[in-house]
Order: sequence, then structure tokens, then C-alpha cells
Amino acid sequence: MLKRIHHVGVVVPRLDDAMRLWRDVLGLEFTASATIEEQGVKAALLRIGESEIELLEPLSPDNGVGRFLARRGGGLHHVCFATDDVARDLESAREKGLPLIDQKPRHGLAGMICFLHPKATRGVLVEYAQPEE
Repeated sequence: MLKRIHHVGVVVPRLDDAMRLWRDVLGLEFTASATIEEQGVKAALLRIGESEIELLEPLSPDNGVGRFLARRGGGLHHVCFATDDVARDLESAREKGLPLIDQKPRHGLAGMICFLHPKATRGVLVEYAQPEE
């Protein structure tokens, strides 16, 4: 069951520059960062209340996040919902006939994650995340 907005993903040209704005100027609390090769990004999570902002810098101009940056110059990329069982919620979406990007959950900075295709949600890229405790 989806519980809350876990984070909003924002594509940025340079993670270090974005951290100066989101952490240093706006005062969000840095919680985690990682280079996630299989997703082609350097990412950082910053907490605001019970939600987070995830900053995404592409590792290559040829991957999905890199193409997004080239087309749009960065900005809002996706909305992520927290769940206590990402596999169950992904299967529920499949059973309802929603187009999926991921056929099974995978590891991400926010825990076990999966993405629904934007065609399923009228143009909004939606992620589900089961945070690791």
C-alpha cells in the first residue's frame, strides 16, 4: 500500500552545485548519496519534513537521465511513493494493466525501487520505494 510521498526526483547538471542550493541555501538535511552505475546517476537525498528531494546527475549524456537533462535542462523528473512492500505494489500495478518500466524491484538510493511508465500516469514518471530500515 502506498503510504506517502517519499521523495521528488530532480535532474541537475552538477550534483555539487545543486547541493549548494538545496542543502546550503534552502537548508535541507543531507541524508545519503551514491553513484548508482546501473541507473547511470550520481544521486543525493535531502530530507525536508517527512519527505526528501533526490538530486540526480547523469553519468552519461546517453542514458535516460542524460537525455532528460539535454532535452529539458534539468528540473522535476519523478515523484516517488513510499511503500512497505514494493514487490506487491508493482504486481498490483501490473494486474491493473499499467505499463511498467521495471518488471521487478531493484536496488536504488531510496531502498528497493521500481518505476511505472509515464504512459500509465498521464506523463508523470512514478517510482515506488521500499526504504531499507
